[in-house]
Amino acid sequence: MSDALQIRELQKSYGKRRALNGLNLTVARGSILGLVGANGAGKTTMMSICCGLLQPDGGAVDLLGEGEFNPVKHAGRVTILPQDSRLPLHARVADLLYFYGQLQGVAKSVLPQQIEQLLSWVNLGDRAKSPVKSLSHGMMRRLTVAQAFLGEPELIFLDEPMSGLDPREVARMRELLVQRRGKQTIVISSHVLTELEALCDTIAFIDKGRLLKQDSLSAIVRHHHRVTYRLRPGGPVPLAALGNAVIGAEWNLSANGIELSALLVDGAGQLADINAKVLPLLLQAGVAIEEIRRGSDLESEFLAATEPPPLPPAT
Repeated sequence: MSDALQIRELQKSYGKRRALNGLNLTVARGSILGLVGANGAGKTTMMSICCGLLQPDGGAVDLLGEGEFNPVKHAGRVTILPQDSRLPLHARVADLLYFYGQLQGVAKSVLPQQIEQLLSWVNLGDRAKSPVKSLSHGMMRRLTVAQAFLGEPELIFLDEPMSGLDPREVARMRELLVQRRGKQTIVISSHVLTELEALCDTIAFIDKGRLLKQDSLSAIVRHHHRVTYRLRPGGPVPLAALGNAVIGAEWNLSANGIELSALLVDGAGQLADINAKVLPLLLQAGVAIEEIRRGSDLESEFLAATEPPPLPPAT
């Protein structure tokens, strides 16, 4: 599978503040990549440079094998949903998408059908003739998502697309984006890490303008190398016996005694085989198990990968 996006040693500064500090990133065609980083990590700056909205100070970007963004080569092939996008309030919904579609180079003959499909896609089919100013914040956000998909672009950047959506629309949007996997390449930034876990097949951690880690979601959360048991406080946890039962595993018990986790080595076996050894030992020790979870989660892995800020001195 060829790459839809390659970023090499990307640099960008705003005055004395360095937003991107040698960022490297590769996105395979047809994948959904999730960008994870704190505010100011450089995610929005990176997307803006990729789409030609900002000029880098150094480094290189290759979009779809055609080099840096070019309004002729990439017309209609690369789109972006900015984090703080604003819409003209006087326009009507379908008319606005028609205008954006023309800017994207979509043929006028197919635009009405595409607009109808996209509005249905984002659950705004009944608002086609409504003025934008009559939409709620969440509806406006869904409209901006629709414009990012006009013309079936090959590479789409979505910066916080779930912002302002209610839980039902978040679930609907997640389902719709997952359906695009393999058909289009999507780079999505979000602070809602559970949504990225449900959406993405690849994850990149960005911190202080540099790439910390990039891998498949499964590898990032160590799906095949970590198992966590949520316990009900009871008898002492038999850590020594567990270590003897699952050879090579690194066991860790949280300070409150509620979470017991094992970091597994390759060849440790399937989860069912591990549980067959672990559960009898816990139950015999009087330890009740409330939950078994394979792998970690993005939040835990990101926090572990980034250096926490120093605590203020005690007063």
